[in-house]
Amino acid sequence: MQSVKIGDSVRIDIPDTTDPDFDRYHGHHGTVVEILRDDAGQATGDPRDSRLYRIELDDGRTQDFRWRDLRPVGSQ
Repeated sequence: MQSVKIGDSVRIDIPDTTDPDFDRYHGHHGTVVEILRDDAGQATGDPRDSRLYRIELDDGRTQDFRWRDLRPVGSQ
């Protein structure tokens, strides 16, 4: 996903059906409520991986996701 900002509406799109989070989160919608930083980008070589997006899901739960699991609401 391109630049994600606090307040953006997103859809969780986990492409790997064997991912343990697939059944719990794939297809859900939510809002970005916080952007956190860690050092994952150093391990992967991709600086985008150093950002975690805290999403408040429509059902009230919150969960952290990486950029690759997020799509703007309304995208395919």
